[in-house]
Amino acid sequence: MPTTVTMPRLSDTMEAGTVIKWHVKEGDTVASGDVLADVETDKATMEMQTYDDGVVAKLLIGAGDRVAIGTPIAVIALDGEDASSADSAKPAAAAPVAPAAPEASTEEPVVVTGTVVMPSTHADTGARARISPVARRMAEELGVDINSLRGTGPGGRVIKRDIEDAAARMDGGAVPASTMPVVMAPAPAAAPSLPVVAGPGSREVAVSGMRQAIARRLVESKSTIPHYQVSMRFNMDPLLELRTMLNAQLEPQGVKLSVNDFIVRACALAMAQHPYFNASWAGDRIIIHGEVNVGVAVSLPAERGGGLVVAVIRNADQKGLRQISLDTRALAEKARTRGLGPEEMMGATFTISNLGMYGVDHFTAIINPPNSAILACGAAVERPVVRGRQLCVGTELDATLSLDHRVIDGAMAAEYLTTVRHNLENPATLLV
Repeated sequence: MPTTVTMPRLSDTMEAGTVIKWHVKEGDTVASGDVLADVETDKATMEMQTYDDGVVAKLLIGAGDRVAIGTPIAVIALDGEDASSADSAKPAAAAPVAPAAPEASTEEPVVVTGTVVMPSTHADTGARARISPVARRMAEELGVDINSLRGTGPGGRVIKRDIEDAAARMDGGAVPASTMPVVMAPAPAAAPSLPVVAGPGSREVAVSGMRQAIARRLVESKSTIPHYQVSMRFNMDPLLELRTMLNAQLEPQGVKLSVNDFIVRACALAMAQHPYFNASWAGDRIIIHGEVNVGVAVSLPAERGGGLVVAVIRNADQKGLRQISLDTRALAEKARTRGLGPEEMMGATFTISNLGMYGVDHFTAIINPPNSAILACGAAVERPVVRGRQLCVGTELDATLSLDHRVIDGAMAAEYLTTVRHNLENPATLLV
C-alpha cells in the first residue's frame, strides 16, 4: 500500500504549513534524502526530505496551499508497490487555515528562518519513529514509550537524553535544568485599536507565516516579560589596538576577528561569573542553565526573505576568540545561503544584537524568550573624551541591556555590565 506523507508538526507553535515549492512531480523516482518540497512554517522555510525509496504517486496539494498539520499532502509508492493504487487518494482541502493561538513555547528563538532538513511524517508515525539505536535500546530497558516523545536530536530524532528525561519523569524525578522546557504564557498578536484605512497609492502585502510568528513572539515578550533597560559606555581603544595586532598575525591563517567576537567572549565570561544572566523565569522558580550558549542575531538578505535568525554559539565561555570567530562566520554564512538547522538556532541562554555595522549609535532590543537578557550594541565611534584629565579623541561603544525584572534587578545588571566593561577595556583577559 503506498505511503501517505502528511504535513508534519515542526514546532510547538505550528498549526499549519505552506508548500512553497514542489521539487518533484508525479511519476518521479525518489530516493532517501531527496527533497520533496519547501515548506513554510510559522518560524522557518524548510526542505522536506523523504526517507523512503519509491515513486511519487500523487501530489495532493499545490504550491502555495496552506494546510493544517496531519493533512495528507503526497503519496509515495515504495519499491515494489503499484503507484496506480494511489489514484483513489483524495486531494487535501487547501483552504486557508486560521492561525491558532500558539502553544507554550520551549526555548524558541525570537525569529528563526532559513532552510533546515526535516524528516517526512507518515500516517504510520509510531512505527517509523526516528530514534538512535542506543536510545531505542535504553527505551526498551526502561519501559519508555518512544511514540510519546518529541525528539531533540537533529531532524527531530529521539536521542539518549530524551529517554533519560522521560524515565526521570516516570519515576517522579526532576528533569535536568539544562533540558527542562521553560513554559511561557501564550499571547496572540494584538490587533490595531482602530481600523486601518488604506489611502491613495497604498498596497497590501500578504503576511507570511514567519511574519505572523514574529508578531506573536514580540507581543508575547513585551506583554509577559517586565522589560527594563540599563546602558553603559565602553572605552574601545585598547580592544581595537589589540584586534589590529591579532588580525595582522592571524591573516596568514585566514582568521579575522570582529569586534562582535570580542563582545561574545566578554559577555560569555561575565555570564559564568553572574549566573542569573544565564537563567530563565519558569513561573514558580528560576532555572539557571548549565551551559553558556550565546545567541547572535544574524540578518538575512532580501532574497532569503529578510528578517533575522538567532545563531547559537554553544559553550561560548569555554571557547577562545578564534573559535568564536570561526563558529560565528560559519553560522552566518550558512544562515544566509543554505539555512540553519534547528540545533543551530535553539538553546540560546543570552542574546546579542549588534547594529554597529550599520552605523547605529544606540538602540534597545526586545528579550528573546526564554532568555532573561539581551544586549544591544551600537557602533564603536570616535568622540571627544576626557582621559587622564585631558580632553582627547577616544573610541567608545554604547551598549544597552534589556532585562527581565523577575530574574535580574538593577544592581545585578550594573554589576554584570561592569564586568563586561572590564573585560572589553582590558582585552588581554579575553585571551586566556
